[in-house]
Amino acid sequence: MWAVVQDTYGDAGVLRHERIGRPEVTGNEVLVRVQAAGLDRGTWHLMTGKPYLMRIAGLGFRGPKVRVLGRDLAGTVEAVGSAVTRFAVGDEVYGAGRGSFAEYAVAVEDQLARKPVNLSFEQAAAVPVSAATALQALTDQGRIEAGQQVLVIGASGGVGSYAVQLAKAFGAEVTGVAGTAKLDLLRSLGADRVLDYTRDDYADGTHHYDLVLDIAGNAGLSRLRRALTPKGTVVLVGGEDGGDLTGGMNRSVRALMLSMVVSQRLAWFVAKVRAGDLERLTALIEAGDVTPSIDRTYPLDQAADAIRHLASGHVRGKAVITI
Repeated sequence: MWAVVQDTYGDAGVLRHERIGRPEVTGNEVLVRVQAAGLDRGTWHLMTGKPYLMRIAGLGFRGPKVRVLGRDLAGTVEAVGSAVTRFAVGDEVYGAGRGSFAEYAVAVEDQLARKPVNLSFEQAAAVPVSAATALQALTDQGRIEAGQQVLVIGASGGVGSYAVQLAKAFGAEVTGVAGTAKLDLLRSLGADRVLDYTRDDYADGTHHYDLVLDIAGNAGLSRLRRALTPKGTVVLVGGEDGGDLTGGMNRSVRALMLSMVVSQRLAWFVAKVRAGDLERLTALIEAGDVTPSIDRTYPLDQAADAIRHLASGHVRGKAVITI
């Protein structure tokens, strides 16, 4: 099969488009014939091997253990392992797998769900990792309630574009923060109020929020707390600052420690794609409450260009690889 592979960490220049052996499945695994694969910031981290703490945690110290890049996928079931009960050959599915930048990828059964009937494969591939992260940030960590004031920092990216729509679907009043060129996107997603980070300060005391999602990952904790109500919650979704060794981990640890001694909640988590969350997202998508926002699509052999576009910070919503 054709796949995008890497044998060393680095920028998009380490990627190669070549033919490799097709994977096989056992147990609770599903082989998916990939029609499209989403691109998220986590894929960039896996490619670069940064922060280095990821390598120590099992990513692969000198080089990636998984040669094929990509996590998000949408496609049709090609084969199932002996323990799989929820899917059969020919089913249209979406979710997270290992090495989705390829014609075939393996996914664990409990990280897949049926594809929403009103989405194309390209649209479906833009959902799993980013939308599941937004859902868990709002519900599991943020404990969102109808009528709350919610601030989404980094609202125009993959996770943020879903967070705005999901928060609205849950009955919140939503303020989104993004750059000047992306404010129109936030309005189209349903944001009640938009802030341009180049000229507006969400922590100037004008508004206070019950829940803040920091997806941009570069704000200080004191600034985030100034934007909160006295009993408000901030959820750290991203952490792009902090250096190559630990990334945003230092800020996350400080947030958890601080949360124990102040009235405000400061939460941090590692998102995981789960079948139950995907099924909940499917219902919201099919009801028209959530719609993927796709910036551009790229053929498989141009995956490196897609990653360069992502790294530039210009992606509005999601970028998708078509197989």
